[in-house]
Amino acid sequence: MITTKQVRKKIKILDDLITEYKSNSIEKKRNWRTYEEKLFFRTKKAILFFDDYIKNAINLLKTTKGNKLGRPEKLMLEQKVRILLVQRLIQKSNREMSFMLLLFSSLNNINISYKTVERIYDDQRVFLVLHNIHELIISEKNIKKSNACGDGTGYVLSIKEHYASISKKLKNKKSTKKQKILFSFTLMDIRSRIYLAFGTSYKSEKAAYNKSKEMLKKHNISLESIRLDRYYSGQKIVKEFYEENKNVTCYLIPKKNATIKGSQAWKKMLKNFLNNTFQYFTEYFKRNQSESGFSEDKKRFGWKIPQKLKHRINTSYFGIFTWHNLFWIDG
Repeated sequence: MITTKQVRKKIKILDDLITEYKSNSIEKKRNWRTYEEKLFFRTKKAILFFDDYIKNAINLLKTTKGNKLGRPEKLMLEQKVRILLVQRLIQKSNREMSFMLLLFSSLNNINISYKTVERIYDDQRVFLVLHNIHELIISEKNIKKSNACGDGTGYVLSIKEHYASISKKLKNKKSTKKQKILFSFTLMDIRSRIYLAFGTSYKSEKAAYNKSKEMLKKHNISLESIRLDRYYSGQKIVKEFYEENKNVTCYLIPKKNATIKGSQAWKKMLKNFLNNTFQYFTEYFKRNQSESGFSEDKKRFGWKIPQKLKHRINTSYFGIFTWHNLFWIDG
């Protein structure tokens, strides 16, 4: 039997407990030689997978013939997907990408304007191919149940601003008309570092979080455990996870005003936090994988998304999501 008083008493000394835990934890030093070798190997593998997964994902599409109005398309679907993903990887704008394609037109026989590149993001089939690539990766990795972590980040939609410099000004993780930010929330499988699902929003991180859970349901992935930051440390969050995954174990750090009143899942989590604090920390801090993943993504793909229309921005982020998984598909 635990009490609210006991929980709040432990939360008061939480910072000291975390400091003690970290001081007793052995921090692995990065071997830069092996790190660079592994990075090169993963990059090489990702590019090889890139080719196969696009073709396989397109083959999964079921299309029907119909009367198509307007000008004939300059690009085949496979070319569109390739251009979108390459554009995300090399961090070029639509105009810059069209110039690069012109530059190498003698090699790839593609001669198009930046408007054609823009329209790639309007093609629903491109989005479906990215969706199919994700399905193929999840299937190949055989991820049906997951010990997961989740976190949110933001991408600036204006060239003049940097997310890191303006995110501190945001309160309650909400955007404003002046601060144009795409909030994203991504759920990651800890063992494989594969992204399971994502959501995006222009309003708040919480809205993106809700969309990521919807995507998780569509892929029929159940959670064995979940780790989120303190922004999500509420009884309602724990209750929702338990209703969707009956045997899920939640690792959340309770807020200062936490009470034991609530669902059995909530009480179970608080009891675990209270009685096995350091072991609880070991599981909770696996959440750092999410922050590490975001850092890796932004170093590789940049912190801005050079699109203006909402659906194009969402497709662009799906490109980042796809590349991350291609980089980790082979471990």
